Amino acid sequence: MMSTQTSEPRPNSSSTMHSSPMEAGRQRQGRLWSNLKEVCDLLHITAAVSVNTEELLFQHVQFKTGQRVHTIGQAFDTLYIVNSGFLKTVLIDEFGNEQVLSFPMKGDMLGVDGIHTRHYASEAVALSDCDLILLPFKKLTALGRVHLELENVMYGVMSRELVREQAMIGMLGALSAEARVARFLVSLADRFAAMGYSSKLFNLRMTRHEIGSYLGLTLETVSRTLSAFNEIGLITVDQRTIGIKDAEALKTLRRLPPSRSRAKQTNAAKLKAEQEAAGDDQVLATTI
Repeated sequence: MMSTQTSEPRPNSSSTMHSSPMEAGRQRQGRLWSNLKEVCDLLHITAAVSVNTEELLFQHVQFKTGQRVHTIGQAFDTLYIVNSGFLKTVLIDEFGNEQVLSFPMKGDMLGVDGIHTRHYASEAVALSDCDLILLPFKKLTALGRVHLELENVMYGVMSRELVREQAMIGMLGALSAEARVARFLVSLADRFAAMGYSSKLFNLRMTRHEIGSYLGLTLETVSRTLSAFNEIGLITVDQRTIGIKDAEALKTLRRLPPSRSRAKQTNAAKLKAEQEAAGDDQVLATTI
């Protein structure tokens, strides 16, 4: 993997080529870099006021689908911020079995689990082509000693990641299998919305097996639950494409009704859709 030395003085403007508006940061020596303010904006935190954000640049690194960002036991020296793309973090037992811990996406920070032992405790794998910003930990701690407000906001980001993991653990212990899948879809929709994408229609970058590992469910349970949600009109499913039809019902769902009741709900939903379509046709005929 390429060097993780990522922060250095800003080059002269004559040697800096700004990237397109679609890209954060600037090009230097054929690579993309972001200043501290851009990094803080990505993390949804306020940049430290006493730090000249233009004097510090942080390097971007691209990973292809399936590539490992870091592995379990690898020496820790860098935190990663997702600028674009989707990943998974996993634990792997002695038999090679994976336990999915999270699905990081834009604005999330990776590598925090390496701070304690100075070795990464999990493995991070790209689920799509990714662009990550590297934060060398030594550089970050050195800056934090000089600029306490920067240290505080970075602690805040790490705490935010911990709170999310705790919420996940609480959900696994308290909710039924169907409710876990429903909350997962709602959470995913909210995260897509926060990134500026549609919260109503999106593609799952992870497999159903990976979703099951994350939620503590089997592949069969995840697939069966998604099909049931589709049957009663809560979502639409087309392979990995998910359409959210009733987000409020997903948020409050505790358990699925029995299959016989679901069949009645499905028939009622179909009848309602047919009536609405017939009404639209009638209105169209009248206007013509």
